[in-house]
Amino acid sequence: MDRSELEEKVVFVTGAARGIGAACARRCAAAGARVVLTDRREDDLRGVAEALNAERPGSALAIAFDVAEAAGWAEAMQNAETVFGRLDALVNNAGTIRVVRIEESDEAAFRKLIDVNLIGTYLGLKAAIEPMKRAGGGSIVNFSSVQGFEGRAGFGLYSATKFGIRGLTRTAALELGAHGIRVNAVVPGPTRTKMTERAGWTDEDYERAYANTPAGRMARPEEIAEMVAFLVSPRSAYCTGADFVVDGGVLAGKT
Repeated sequence: MDRSELEEKVVFVTGAARGIGAACARRCAAAGARVVLTDRREDDLRGVAEALNAERPGSALAIAFDVAEAAGWAEAMQNAETVFGRLDALVNNAGTIRVVRIEESDEAAFRKLIDVNLIGTYLGLKAAIEPMKRAGGGSIVNFSSVQGFEGRAGFGLYSATKFGIRGLTRTAALELGAHGIRVNAVVPGPTRTKMTERAGWTDEDYERAYANTPAGRMARPEEIAEMVAFLVSPRSAYCTGADFVVDGGVLAGKT
């Protein structure tokens, strides 16, 4: 993707303070997009935006809010249109994880995951519809997971939200296609970020843990961002209602 492919397009990225979200914002900005960055981690978020604005003044807008709150979405979308004049793409990346077996879990933990992962995605998707209609169409990228395809002990609550995102994505693609709005899901495999860090683990521990996967390692956030950049660009104009797996072969099977 060259520097002009997303020229003057406006891309809204949630969970952009670090990890995959920050990588998506940087990748889209590198292709010429103006980016709206959102997260609850306000200090980290502003740091990412300041770095982007230092490279290209006026290219990044930081808005701190909770994706599980509808009022926050309405205000953020209004700010984005006021500052940049339009909305062309939404990257629904914000999410959280909880590793706990169902027997040992509680309702509060499950509701938290549903609120952030599934309702947050729904609220973002819904909030983007009218701005994208005004822009003449757009691209929405939701984030599922390999745990949105298969079960895994300890991941039942998380997995339920990620399966749900895939269903929401396909239905939204059917409903919004007539408006020129495409909706797809990215399915990352294990990715090295702050959210997936394990206390006390060294680089060697991570290497051993994923040595038996086809790629033999975890993904870098930048590798997931490449797929996102493709899906928000004109190169994916005929892609909608689909799952785009970037998992290093994790879902290929077991050895």
